[in-house]
Amino acid sequence: MNKITNVIISLAAFLAASMLAYATGIDLVVKVIFLAFAIQWVAFIPAYVFQTEKFYDLTGSLTYLSVVWFSLYSSSNNFINLNGANLAIVLLITLWALRLGSFLFMRIHKDGEDKRFRTIKPSATQFFMTWTLQGLWVSLCSMCALTAISSNTGVVINGLFYLGLGLFLYGFITEVIADKQKSAFRAIPQNRDKFITTGLWAKSRHPNFFGEIVLWTGIAVMSISSLQGLQYLTLISPIFTYLLLVYVSGVRMLEARADKKWEHDDEYAKYKRETPVLMIKYWNQS
Repeated sequence: MNKITNVIISLAAFLAASMLAYATGIDLVVKVIFLAFAIQWVAFIPAYVFQTEKFYDLTGSLTYLSVVWFSLYSSSNNFINLNGANLAIVLLITLWALRLGSFLFMRIHKDGEDKRFRTIKPSATQFFMTWTLQGLWVSLCSMCALTAISSNTGVVINGLFYLGLGLFLYGFITEVIADKQKSAFRAIPQNRDKFITTGLWAKSRHPNFFGEIVLWTGIAVMSISSLQGLQYLTLISPIFTYLLLVYVSGVRMLEARADKKWEHDDEYAKYKRETPVLMIKYWNQS
């Protein structure tokens, strides 16, 4: 990928998020989306100078915290007129961001590096593109919640709110359990060159990603009653999460790596044949 392509992708990512933010018709949403990208671009400078990716994931989580809390602060007149449902959705995203950010931060420091960045870091334009795409990730995933928080009504408590809350909790708990199970599996030296097939990983090849998609679907459902007109476009959040995790940075890369590593392993072939890629299998294999 050449330098011009990297720049074009970076520009397209920023414009896509900005145009969607403008479509909401809410100035506060536009401001926080600009803030999301600004944080990435500032963080890129020391990351490139010192050639490190160790605070990349942590910065992503801190960006989520920044945009949702700034939105809550601004929409509530400095927390004076605080909407309880707005606070609830911000606390849920905060819980997710703190958990995922700390988990990824500790993992990369334990491993020493994120192998995905080996060939990316030396290129200024490609590394910048990666940080910009993180801004796109934060923007598109959180925009339906940001729009609901910043709307005239704020987040509305109704049946859809509670349905979304249930989805979020189910997805969040699934992701946490899956990550803990895999971390425990990897901690055993004898499992170094093995693939996990126990716990939730016996029911799905990527239960952590499944949980991630479900919880963001929950956030979208909690937000939907506050949206109107072009604001419904912000419901792209769970769709974007699915496309990102399945076709870009998650499932696609991990499946390719696993296929190469265990291509001659009959047990892996059986596991792959009998276990869904994403959905958690609650039925027994016949």
